[in-house]
Amino acid sequence: MSFSEIADRVWVARYEWFDANVTLVRGERGLLVVDTHASAVAARQVIDDVRALGVGDVVEIVNTHEHFDHTFGNGEFRAAYGPDVPIHAHEEAAARTRSAAERIKAVYADSPDEPRGDEVIATTVVPAETTFSSAVALDLGDRFVELVHPGRGHTSGDLVVRVPDVDVLLAGDLVEESGPREHTPGFGADCFPMEWPLTLDIVLGLTSSSSVVVPGHGGLVDRDFVEEQRNDIGILAETIRDLAGRGVPVDEALGTAESWPFPAALLEDAVRRAYEHLPRSQKRLPLI
Repeated sequence: MSFSEIADRVWVARYEWFDANVTLVRGERGLLVVDTHASAVAARQVIDDVRALGVGDVVEIVNTHEHFDHTFGNGEFRAAYGPDVPIHAHEEAAARTRSAAERIKAVYADSPDEPRGDEVIATTVVPAETTFSSAVALDLGDRFVELVHPGRGHTSGDLVVRVPDVDVLLAGDLVEESGPREHTPGFGADCFPMEWPLTLDIVLGLTSSSSVVVPGHGGLVDRDFVEEQRNDIGILAETIRDLAGRGVPVDEALGTAESWPFPAALLEDAVRRAYEHLPRSQKRLPLI
């Protein structure tokens, strides 16, 4: 996929593998790349596309969180643009990048027929080493780009990237548009479904009615889409809170609710994690 300009000096390429987005932001110092794809091989294709665009060299790298489909190209970008190119991430994401990589490599090792598994396993992991806890601004020369940790949701270390001069927000996997997942957020084994709605409230506060929002996967969306997804995650959280409050065991919760805002088959981890995170006062025996 080639890069398309979605705002002044902001380009997005949407790659078929994982329906993943890689974004470039250009300043007079050079390019900031947000997320680096899912393997060294995949990253080399991204780098070829960056060079074909012909708008400069990468001088900053940002990972929106620690998962391999957003970080496994870090080493290739440094090989292409220099070992001193900073890699930025939230401190939690940076601390968890290696352990997250070990887990996904083990999954692929146990699935020898999985397409492209060999290239995932062979990728050298390079975590971010330039970190922050709440927010930081990166100076690209003639424009600033803001990195904000709005709270926990998809992971404990999510960040969003705001390009304020063009009203663009890169939301990472806090927002999901991808059709193959039926627009269902990534409720994985490290998600925080009970906190996610409040996190998206902060994200919404960083947007306007004219904002362009780039999700981690899928097509561009607007503020209304983010608000609707926030409300659906809120319904999910309150449904789980109600089930736990009525003493429904965690392994019966998915089948007990009359309806869910997302496909039930994609919510097993969401339910389990939510039960784990609910305070004891909001649970009624028998539960787990």
